[in-house]
Amino acid sequence: MNKTVRIPVWRAPENPLITPRDVKPTFPGWEVLGVFNAGVIEHDGEILMLLRVAERPPQSDPDAVLVPVLDAAALARGRSEITTVRVDRRDPSLDFTDPRVVRDRSGKTVWLTSISHLRLARSRDGVHFAVDEKPTVMPEGELESWGIEDPRITRIGGRYYVTYSAVSAAGVAVGLISTADFVSFRREGVVLAPTNKDVVLFPEAVGGKFWMLHRPVPEGIGAPEIWAASSPDLLHWGGHRRVMGLRPGGWESSRIGAGAVPIRTDDGWLVLYHGADRDQRYCMGAALLDAEDPGRLLARLDEPILQPEAPYETGGFFPNVVFSCGAVVRDGRVLMYYGASDDTMACASFELEPLLDELRRTRNG
Repeated sequence: MNKTVRIPVWRAPENPLITPRDVKPTFPGWEVLGVFNAGVIEHDGEILMLLRVAERPPQSDPDAVLVPVLDAAALARGRSEITTVRVDRRDPSLDFTDPRVVRDRSGKTVWLTSISHLRLARSRDGVHFAVDEKPTVMPEGELESWGIEDPRITRIGGRYYVTYSAVSAAGVAVGLISTADFVSFRREGVVLAPTNKDVVLFPEAVGGKFWMLHRPVPEGIGAPEIWAASSPDLLHWGGHRRVMGLRPGGWESSRIGAGAVPIRTDDGWLVLYHGADRDQRYCMGAALLDAEDPGRLLARLDEPILQPEAPYETGGFFPNVVFSCGAVVRDGRVLMYYGASDDTMACASFELEPLLDELRRTRNG
């Protein structure tokens, strides 16, 4: 069992805050499998969650899986319409053991078993959320034909920028949309080609440039680790640098990726990130980056600050997962919102200063 950093962390007594039964399906008769991995921001006195909502059509045939995707014929006509594809469970070339995907026997994903969109939820107190009845942003176009996932929201100037995973048969790319009011949204396009994900934008320019953390997924050589890049305009990215690598044998030995949008402190940029071990057990960790050079790592805790322990974290659609895409700071306290077991939303909170103390000790030690 992994140890946890010795700072007090409180799970909200109301957890899980949002569950699939709190979300109205997009289509009559469809099933909401999960509501999780939400981007989070404060806006007009409210905490907004931009939820990832995963849905699927009714599954009535025990010998098949109905897979939802954007219709290729409609896309050719410039329209985005969801259809279903019947995948035969008796096909010996396919593997159905992971409930999230259908793979071939080589391990390559050939279908997702659900399709995700983004939907707003609002709260005044940060705990009780009202979920919109309709989707806020639906997948659109060929590069989003399998859905849009895991948004992060960053306010830059007077506009909010949302990075997200754009999923299709071509791979997982990074899309960018923006809004001023969370009513109308403008698609800025794909900013990183497949395979890449877990992109967070820094909330201010540093050294005259915009910055991001991202997670390329190399095949053959390399590992899924955290990189930094910079941009003059939020659209064109370069200057890529590896920031943090895997650490063998522990809670972050398989993959790591940025979680919440970096938080500016007097000590540098606080990064709350996720890591997974070889058993696909996801925990949240913390690191500190240089305030004037976000590609430079200053400190990194050895142990996670949050790991799956509560029943809604250790059981569920994909168990043993805590995965944050957003946090806010109120009166020196961090409210970290996270997806639990790929099916619900929860919140854990901690005081900012004790966590920074731990990072300072790591840095100085």
